[in-house]
Amino acid sequence: QVQLVESGGGLVPAGGSLRLSCAASGRTFSTYAMGWFRQAPGKERDFVATISSSGTSTYYRNSVKGRFTISRDNAKNTVYLQMTGLKPEDTAVYYCAANSPGEVVTFGITDVDYWGQGTQVTVSS
Repeated sequence: QVQLVESGGGLVPAGGSLRLSCAASGRTFSTYAMGWFRQAPGKERDFVATISSSGTSTYYRNSVKGRFTISRDNAKNTVYLQMTGLKPEDTAVYYCAANSPGEVVTFGITDVDYWGQGTQVTVSS
């Protein structure tokens, strides 16, 4: 069992930055691929970025490439999403996700083993 707790969301102006964190419980964190997904009001939950269990492979949706960076610290059982150049269209609830097997970074919503509760990110224009 893995429990995920996100933090770091908030309200920022367009062009601003935020860093989201996701703290995981359990000793098996380092065996899971981790990801960030987001859900805007009235829309489906979408993939944002994923990272392999070792941290050596990452994968991003096209609209955030060059602006967002996913990373992880297995010693701290934490995965991060550094977001820069934020745009109003990035406004959503951001969810942390864990998936096995750990070396697969191309996973979708139906593949996720564990979800966090979400953290709100609002970007004002």
